This record gives sequence, structure tokens and C-alpha cells, in this order.
Amino acid sequence: MKNRSLVSINDFTKEEILQIVDRAAMFEAKPNQDLLKDKVIASLFFEPSTRTRLSFETAIRRLGGRIIGFSDASSSSTTKGETLKDTIKMVSNYADMIVMRHPLEGSARYASEQSSVPIINAGDGANQHPTQTLLDLYSIKKTQGTLENLNVFMVGDLKYGRTVHSLLQAMSHFNPVFNFISPDELKMPDEYKLWLDSKGIPFYEHSEFTDIISRADILYMTRVQQERFADPLEYEKVKNVYVLRNSMLKNTKDNLRILHPLPRVNEISTDVDENPKAYYFQQAENGVYARMAIIASILGLA
Repeated sequence: MKNRSLVSINDFTKEEILQIVDRAAMFEAKPNQDLLKDKVIASLFFEPSTRTRLSFETAIRRLGGRIIGFSDASSSSTTKGETLKDTIKMVSNYADMIVMRHPLEGSARYASEQSSVPIINAGDGANQHPTQTLLDLYSIKKTQGTLENLNVFMVGDLKYGRTVHSLLQAMSHFNPVFNFISPDELKMPDEYKLWLDSKGIPFYEHSEFTDIISRADILYMTRVQQERFADPLEYEKVKNVYVLRNSMLKNTKDNLRILHPLPRVNEISTDVDENPKAYYFQQAENGVYARMAIIASILGLA
């Protein structure tokens, strides 16, 4: 994977995914290293972010690297009409790697074709979020002891949720069973269901989840993303369809862990936070170690 861009989770093989997961554990055990000494990483966030941007910046600093870039596109030359192509070509002259989030689907792939240095996709619209997927896999492996043969429930916005799109593709290497729970307006897109069919991976679709989460090993909650809706009324109709409460976890498996890419709005009640099955804050911490592993691996330093 040295000097290769990470645009889609499918850019990595099963073996490379497992290498990242193993290296994340090594970085968690020893987080402060100088592997990026004399390296400069550009962080280009054309779209708002808290966890992804800050965990990348933390990962870079823990590895001894330096950061350039912006966290708000309004402070860049895009406000003057500069194209994405020109921005990427210019920034790739200054840095050893570019981490980019952009609201347009396909923007990361396009950027990787213009850049002379590796691009890491930190989210391109509703398309892919591969580094979130790798930290999710690390979280699943830590809590379950395996990635194999798990029953994974995905709840909420499965249409626009780039995190679930990437995760189902990555988990396809490990013989999962998927349960998709969403309103009709936010169902998993057909392209992903056809892809699962082609792999022979079973999945089931539901409109309710209260009575079936007792079968889950992983319960992956997502927020309904207001920013993806052109019509505010459509958002209001579906925003509170699924709310996970602590009382609903009474008969669930002991090994169940609740994941969420965050931020949450109100799809997980705060009374869940103290339940030992809640894992979303630890999941966010795992993002630092997974991103350290990704950066070091792509630059050939680990």
C-alpha cells in the first residue's frame, strides 16, 4: 500500500485491511513516535468536521509530523473560483500527503488523479469514508475478538450514510450477516444490495428494530443527515424515526457493542451512555490509532 491513495475501502485488500487493524493496536500501545519527522501532511477540509479532522491532526502530531491546510473552505482560494484540480496540484507541491474531505461524490478519486502525492479520502459526499471504516473495524475487532461471522445491524440513514456504505464493503471479507433498518426514504441504495448479492452475503431489511436487536453483535447507529436533504420537510419527517434507549438493551447479547460514527443528534438517548455496551466514545478514540496506522503504512513508515 506504500505511496497509494486511499479513496475507497476497496482500494485495500483483506490482507491490507488486517495489517492496518494490527498496526492500530501497536500504535495504541505506543502512541508517541517520530515516524513523520520531516514530513508535512496537508489537511484540506472543504466540509465541516470535528472527529475526523481532529483525530487526523492528533495522529499526525503523535507521529511527529507537521500539518498545513484549512478547516473551512471559505478561508481557501476556492472562494475566488479556484478549481479543485488547481488546489490539489498546488498543495501536492507542498506536502508529502493530502487528507481531504469534500462534499461532492467522486471528488477524492478525482483529486487522487491530479495529485503527485497520496490522497486520503476523509469523506466525499454520501459516497465513501474509508478511514472511518478502518477505525470501525479496529473497534469491532477489539470488542468482539474477531471480525468473522458477525451479525451487524445498521440503523437510520442508510441512503446517504457514507460510513455504512464503506463498512458493509469492508465487512464483506468476513462472512457477516447484515440487517438494515431504515425508513423507506433512507433505505440502503440498490447498488450496495446488488453488490452484496453478487458476493453471496445475506442481508435483511426492516422498518422496526425494537424487537430484533437481541440478535445483534454490532448495532451501528447513524444520524439522519440534515445537510443531505434539499427539502427540509422531508428531513423533519424522518429525523426521529429511530431512537435507541437504554431500556431497549435489556435482552441483548452480552457481547453487543453500540457504534456510531458521531455526531449524534437524538438517535441515541443519553441514558445509553453509561451502559457498558455503548462504545461510540471509545470508537472515536480508536480513530487516532487507526489513522496513525493508515498514514504510516501509506508512507511506508510502518
